Amino acid sequence: MIRIMQILNIAAYKFITLDGLPALQGALRDAAQSRALRGTVLLAEEGINLFLAGGSSDIHDFLAWLRLDARFQDLKVKESWSTAQPFRKLLVKIKPEIIRMDHPAIRPAAGRAPSVDAKTLKRWLDTGQDDNGRPVVTLDTRNDFEADVGSFRNALDWRISKFTEFPQALLDHRHELQGKTVVSFCTGGIRCEKAAIFMREAGVENVFQLDGGILKYFEDKGHAHFDGECFVFDERRAVDAALAPRIDVGALSDIRPVQTVKCW
Repeated sequence: MIRIMQILNIAAYKFITLDGLPALQGALRDAAQSRALRGTVLLAEEGINLFLAGGSSDIHDFLAWLRLDARFQDLKVKESWSTAQPFRKLLVKIKPEIIRMDHPAIRPAAGRAPSVDAKTLKRWLDTGQDDNGRPVVTLDTRNDFEADVGSFRNALDWRISKFTEFPQALLDHRHELQGKTVVSFCTGGIRCEKAAIFMREAGVENVFQLDGGILKYFEDKGHAHFDGECFVFDERRAVDAALAPRIDVGALSDIRPVQTVKCW
């Protein structure tokens, strides 16, 4: 029996200075509820981070409404499909950071670190070097249990259990990056963006972030150089290179229980 993928899942974030957060919170909650969407929207003075799921027309109608706000007009969205709603409820929260790092001086809205797209990263990984002949390494900025589900082949993995541990891990392992081009990556781009900025400010040269994270890489280049699946913080548990759910409760239930999306 063919299972029809009828739920559209979206992930998006944008670092941009926001004010009037309580009013924005209420408007987003009303707009999502009126379209029967579920998921999580995080708001902070540094930007927005959202993961929502619902019917295709409802999702696209919500995005059209959101982009009427000039601050979100260029919001980039990653899409995937599932046969069932992967979120239990709708949450719209105001937080100190849309991805917690505990380094308030790192402000991506003031300027991003250089990025590479999926096509460029694959080309570099095909040859093992960047366009200047420098060795290329990928750096997993996700939590250890996420990396255990799947990651880029031979990626550096410093076994952090939460993103706030990344700055110290970088300082402890900075010597491993000398003379190399480093591409930081995460699920959807938000963590590796902050990580790349922190690395550059810590004196690591030749640092890039993977634009759009693993999800965008899967969308553009599939499984090339990637082993396993991509962990996601919803009831799908993981998606494969076709961005289809790969639910294996027996294998994944020991890693981490289902929980509300926290960061991609």
